[in-house]
Amino acid sequence: MSDILIRRAGPSDVNAIAEAHRDAIRSIGPAFYPPADVEAWAQGLGGDLYLSAMDGGEVFFIATGTVDGVVRVLGFASDYRIEGTTHGTSVYVRGAAARRGLGTALLRRAEVHARAAGAQRIEIEASLAGTAFYEANGYREVGRGETRLKSGYPIASVFMRKELEGRTA
Repeated sequence: MSDILIRRAGPSDVNAIAEAHRDAIRSIGPAFYPPADVEAWAQGLGGDLYLSAMDGGEVFFIATGTVDGVVRVLGFASDYRIEGTTHGTSVYVRGAAARRGLGTALLRRAEVHARAAGAQRIEIEASLAGTAFYEANGYREVGRGETRLKSGYPIASVFMRKELEGRTA
């Protein structure tokens, strides 16, 4: 991997975001979830999902890099308003690019965007695979339960929150 660039994503990136999302789930998820959960989680993740999210105001940041001579999306993070000054985020990084600081760099971009939009806190429904990552980045567990995937299929999750410093009014 070389030539790493982090930038705001646009509509032309949605299919590459979907590909990176599925790769992250299928490469990292099996250490935390049974095969049926992993496949249910990866199903239905097409570019139209991210395009619809963008149309609804969700902002995506992507990390791109050259792998085997091809520029690919290595991971992404997003920022979206839940309600009032509470925002949400998620971070996914391809298995081959994990544990190299890309997830943290992407999360920071999403947090900066959230602060600029007036967020005072960020809440996450973290996968079991992401819990340690979010804890290392200042999020704390506030509960456990299930998240319903787009298909309606439930998977175990950890509800997490981070109060933002330097927030704007």
